[in-house]
Amino acid sequence: MLKSRILHSMLRVCDLERSITFYTDVLGMDLLRKNVNEEYEYTLAFLGYGDESHGAVIELTYNWGKTDYEQGNAFGHIAIGVNDIYKTCDALRAGGANITREPGPVKGGKTEIAFVEDPDGYKIELIQFKNATEGLG
Repeated sequence: MLKSRILHSMLRVCDLERSITFYTDVLGMDLLRKNVNEEYEYTLAFLGYGDESHGAVIELTYNWGKTDYEQGNAFGHIAIGVNDIYKTCDALRAGGANITREPGPVKGGKTEIAFVEDPDGYKIELIQFKNATEGLG
């Protein structure tokens, strides 16, 4: 099998600038690049915590004029590892973010998690780095 890696996850958004502001100002990501397609009327914004050649990023897709989407019930969340989940949630809350699950141990385990919602209602799980790869550990 070929060696592969995840490049990005794509989210459709209703207000590109509002979403870019959330991911950069609130979650601390960098806007890595933006592509505009005039012919097919969409704009893509790629955001992440480092260069795309070293890790996965988020692609925000804005279809011009689209003001709402049905998110469905199959998508779960995007996970981000953090050094101090409690301080991170305090900073996110102070920045206006909606914390939908306060930080604490996952049910049935010790891994500390929290959830925050982006402006379009997508869930982002925050996981304390020290336990991020232990599952429910």
